[in-house]
Parts: sequence; C-alpha cells; structure tokens
Amino acid sequence: MGEIKLVNIGFGNIVAANRIVAIVSPESAPIKRIISEARDKGTLIDATYGRRTRAVVITDSDHVVLSAVQPETVANRLTAKEASSISDDAEEEGEA
Repeated sequence: MGEIKLVNIGFGNIVAANRIVAIVSPESAPIKRIISEARDKGTLIDATYGRRTRAVVITDSDHVVLSAVQPETVANRLTAKEASSISDDAEEEGEA
C-alpha cells in the first residue's frame, strides 16, 4: 500500500484522495437523497462551516462530505496533487 494522498476540500479540511469515489454538485434530487440518507446513518461530514454546500464528496466507505468549494475546484486540486506527486517521483528517481 502506497502513501496516503490528501486533497484540500476548503477551509483547511482534507480528505484522503484515494478513498474518493465521486465529487458531485448537490442540486439534483438523487444527491439530496444521498445526503439525507447519510445524515440519518451518521455518515455525513459537514465541512462547509455554515456556508452553502457546493460540492458533495462521496467516499468508498459510504461517508458523504459536504464542501463549500465548487466540484471543479476540488477536482483540479486532486489532479494537481497527482501531477505534482508524479513529478516528485521522477525527481527522486533522478537523484538516485
């Protein structure tokens, strides 16, 4: 098992990137239902700090994380983290 990659979902809140299944917008009825069911089961994590929910992060452990940043922003941070870790790996191999 490799190192844990983390992604910032806003306000200093961080989620394990390799556990993310989906990053979706909260507007549709099915996503609202997923949020409601997670709240009932106790698997909802509200990381919005009282602000409007703009992204819903669904994990492989069925936890649902609410974020106040746009889904595209979270996705960009996730892909930027992967790109930087790939370049870090290349740099480490060059040093050996």
